Amino acid sequence: MAVKPQQQRVTRIEDRIEELRAEIDGIIDARVAGIASESPGVPPGVIRNLLTARAPSCRCAQYIELCGREKRTPD
Repeated sequence: MAVKPQQQRVTRIEDRIEELRAEIDGIIDARVAGIASESPGVPPGVIRNLLTARAPSCRCAQYIELCGREKRTPD
């Protein structure tokens, strides 16, 4: 059975979304690990919730909020 072009496109988009979510999770996990190393006794889940609380709806929004905050914060 031949796959329609529209169906192939949706599958590719879904794959890209999953890849992006995994990449974003990795970025957030790395940030959590860094903060956790400086904050002994604070559970990583709490740190993650604090980092992502401003945009709890989806990982993409969380990434934009988290990384956008870095760009706005002067060194």
